[in-house]
Amino acid sequence: MRVMEGGAVACPSNQCYVNKETYWCHIIYDDFNKRLRVEDYRGHLYEFIQYIEKEAKQKLYEKIIIKARFEHVPLFIEKGFINEGWIQGYFNGSDVYFLAKYLIAGRRQSDDWCKEDEIIHSIQSQTRYNDLSSLPDGFFMRKAEEKDAAELSGLYKTVFAVYPTPLQQMDYVLHILKSGTIFYVIEKDEQIVSAASAEVNETYHNAELTDCATLPEHRKHGFMKHLIYQLEMDLRKNGIFCAYSLARAKSFGMNAVFHQLGYQYAGRLTNNCYIYQELEDMNVWFKNLAYEQ
Repeated sequence: MRVMEGGAVACPSNQCYVNKETYWCHIIYDDFNKRLRVEDYRGHLYEFIQYIEKEAKQKLYEKIIIKARFEHVPLFIEKGFINEGWIQGYFNGSDVYFLAKYLIAGRRQSDDWCKEDEIIHSIQSQTRYNDLSSLPDGFFMRKAEEKDAAELSGLYKTVFAVYPTPLQQMDYVLHILKSGTIFYVIEKDEQIVSAASAEVNETYHNAELTDCATLPEHRKHGFMKHLIYQLEMDLRKNGIFCAYSLARAKSFGMNAVFHQLGYQYAGRLTNNCYIYQELEDMNVWFKNLAYEQ
């Protein structure tokens, strides 16, 4: 690691650990999505807020998003942040709140908000069920290995014209596989047709279920429920009980999957990231795996 001027430490993927006399924080400079993300913090919050706002403005970012603890929410709101969602049990059993501040008016405006509300209301009226039918003949599910990196990157390149992380690059997929991200895949005739992953936070013992993709011609089979259920079993075996996901608010299918598998809808992040084809709102879902078998 390289120590940056002012006590910051440069890390891969634009991550930075800032260690000042009165505060510490872990931030991510997300140039692609024009946002500054705060993964963790402690110390003098007023000075910390001044620092991240200055950094975001210097980078010409449009949004700041902080993973905040419950007891700090009033202070952040006092400083102009708004609460967009929450996850139960994120910090080793304590809740996290997604607090956002917008630096340009256009980033806060979502033209699809009412339509996305209708999608959620429609999904919440559906019956939840955990029973999974068997995979169709000829389809098989397994845990991904490092040798699958090239094929996985090809899958994501086919499904997503735009994605917030460089999953379309084989080297990146190989890197996260080696770093402990768990992927499960479904294949037919030795070709991967569907995949999903769990990105585990070893410090706070939670996992984000993400990177969900199925080739269009195979989406009628409901593969994502099988993949997520298998990821949940792996997480539970390893003592990870807080599972969450950010789903495209426009996607009826993905939001329905999380609802049907017992996840709780917990807010919407406005214009959160570039995914699929454009800048999109993302719905927050979480589940306590300790009580959901």
